Amino acid sequence: MGTTRRARKNASAMKMVGALLALHREAAGYTQNSLGQRSVLGEEMIASIEQGRRPLKPDVAEQLDELLDTKGTLSVAVSRMPEVDLVPMWAEEYLDQEREAIVISWYESLLVPGLLQTEAYARAVFSSRVPVYDEDEIDQFVAARIERREILHRKTPPTASFVIWEAALRDRLGGRGVYVEQLRHLREYAGMKGISVQVLPLGRTSHAGLEGPFILLETPEHQRLAYSETQRGSTLIADPDEVGILTQKYAMLRTQALNTEDTRDLLDRLLGEQ
Repeated sequence: MGTTRRARKNASAMKMVGALLALHREAAGYTQNSLGQRSVLGEEMIASIEQGRRPLKPDVAEQLDELLDTKGTLSVAVSRMPEVDLVPMWAEEYLDQEREAIVISWYESLLVPGLLQTEAYARAVFSSRVPVYDEDEIDQFVAARIERREILHRKTPPTASFVIWEAALRDRLGGRGVYVEQLRHLREYAGMKGISVQVLPLGRTSHAGLEGPFILLETPEHQRLAYSETQRGSTLIADPDEVGILTQKYAMLRTQALNTEDTRDLLDRLLGEQ
């Protein structure tokens, strides 16, 4: 299925689910504002879902089914959307939230975090994908990733914290030149105001992030969200209990990682070895 056709299919399915939510909301006697407050999603999020501009996530669908007494109708509607279309939908929803976030906390164990990648490193990441992307696709993905870095340079940037497992910094993805450039770039960010970069060193006897990378966001409305990716998909998490667990993990990771000053020293040593 072509990209344009997939996009139209996504939009149509999202509008259908949104209309279903609006129907059940009105039948239950809620306004968008009152349901947004009751579900902790906020009025704007409810309106965006009903208008088909944002997808309804499975965990949120379950919550709304319970609040509206819809006997699983919304959950079933979301589950019947083609799986191949769900992955980019969740990723797009995350990118929307990332652009507006006032706090970003990112743990990464496999790669340098996307917001801190150089263009050459990002190209090496997308070129490593199996099955392979063609050159036009790689160019588009790299451009989009580099554009995201502007978040950290706007007039009022988010408070940003990154914890990176040292293994990700030891890997020479893209070759020596790409590796050295990426280390220098990361060292620059490690010295910027408002950005915290910490390396979780190798050789630790305890590790709070063994289940994989994740990102925590705080929205302008002070809603806390989490995002994680797997081999075959991605998930934006709104459930307060699940977000709370990941928040605890991130706090523990920060205590296990080198402090910001020692992290800068480590990056300087790695650069000195080149």
